[in-house]
Amino acid sequence: MDLHVSLVGRRDLAGQIYAQLRAAILDGRLRAGEAVPPTRELARRLAISRNTVAAAYDRLAAEGFLESRVGAGTFVRETGSAARGAPAASPLRPRARWDEVAVWPRPMPGIRWDFRAGLPDAALFPYEAWRRIMAGLLCPSALGDPGAAGDPAGLPALREAIARHVGVSRSVRAAGRDILVTSGTQQALDLIVRVLLEPGDTVAVEDPGYPPVRMLLAAAGMRVRGVPVDAEGLRVDALPGDARAVYVTPSHQFPLGMPMSLPRRRALLDWARRRDVVIVEDDYDTEYRYGGRPIEPLQSLDEDGRVLYTGTFSKIMRPVLRLGFLVAPPSLHRAFRMARYVSSWHAELPAQAALARFIDEGLLARHIRRSRRAYRARHERIAGLLPELFGDRLAVVPAEAGLHLSAVLPTGTDDAAIAARALGAGVGLFPLSEFAVTGPAVPGLVFGYGAVELPAIEAGLRRLRAAAGD
Repeated sequence: MDLHVSLVGRRDLAGQIYAQLRAAILDGRLRAGEAVPPTRELARRLAISRNTVAAAYDRLAAEGFLESRVGAGTFVRETGSAARGAPAASPLRPRARWDEVAVWPRPMPGIRWDFRAGLPDAALFPYEAWRRIMAGLLCPSALGDPGAAGDPAGLPALREAIARHVGVSRSVRAAGRDILVTSGTQQALDLIVRVLLEPGDTVAVEDPGYPPVRMLLAAAGMRVRGVPVDAEGLRVDALPGDARAVYVTPSHQFPLGMPMSLPRRRALLDWARRRDVVIVEDDYDTEYRYGGRPIEPLQSLDEDGRVLYTGTFSKIMRPVLRLGFLVAPPSLHRAFRMARYVSSWHAELPAQAALARFIDEGLLARHIRRSRRAYRARHERIAGLLPELFGDRLAVVPAEAGLHLSAVLPTGTDDAAIAARALGAGVGLFPLSEFAVTGPAVPGLVFGYGAVELPAIEAGLRRLRAAAGD
């Protein structure tokens, strides 16, 4: 235990030590059973007499705060106190916009059938291979100079590995120098806002769309405008004329699931070029495609260098592995590197090195192939069961990729109430209306299948049908 005791002046030193230790015990900062430093050691650290420290310890022991154990030392006795927080009264107040930000998704206790979107199957991850790589890296020789600062853009080996991976699996045009390693897509978007936008700028997002994105934009002072989507994706004709940036998920629209058609993608690029607008392309789960032709990303169609491409490894591997990336043109390399430096310097170095080896050894590609087979079977199972169990009540939105399917309910249906009743029956899933931005909320349900095993799907959907009622 590293005990902090500070002395003020030279008066009643024993009293000062007594008061500080007593407060720490009552606050719970020193817990029952913890050892306090020997009197000789604390006296040396404070440059005072050992008798002074002993006097403070004796007083605390007499009052029942400490106890001595022969041959073991002096320990804190049980007091039943809880840790004291920061002072309750403070003149400091947050900016008003933070009152409007809430955690998403909300906690869902008691889930037995987990149909929440965006969760991968933790059981599919190759833990033994990952542990082997991490164990080989957690040694001084592998980590290199402990005094060396990490590159804000990320380890060169990882950036090169990501460039090769997305070049093969996603047709993204990028070299290692174009990659910035981030702590996920949210941080990539935060860096884009810092580097390219000003408070008050208008940012267009898909409606419905991913809640954390619009929450981040609003918290940064952006004016968020929802743009409707149809069967071909984002409606370019509905984009606001004052937009400075557009955030899209063209490969697999979140949450509805359709891809953006090639004519629509070209129209978006042309619109952005004419209006000098930046496009943020979030390609969050494109590795999991189960049919149809691969979708060419906007980034590979872009000839003007105005598309910023973001991706994450959380959907492929584990959400706890907070590693993602941003692909940017050379004109922005330095600015993004500096923005990363001043905000959080760099991502965790051992995790970066491990991911680089994981990719280079072919383990990531192997894991994607294996998990894709499992997710395809779940995708097909849900797509086949929904019409069978719900009939015309649920209209499944066609989708051939990702870790979720969406289905639309009749107009006027209270999908939030259905989701609440389902949760009471042990079924966790999101209502589609929860993803509305500024337009009318479309009622429906979003069925994630990353966290529910194939044999459990039918039972979960039947439980949902019973909870939903007529």
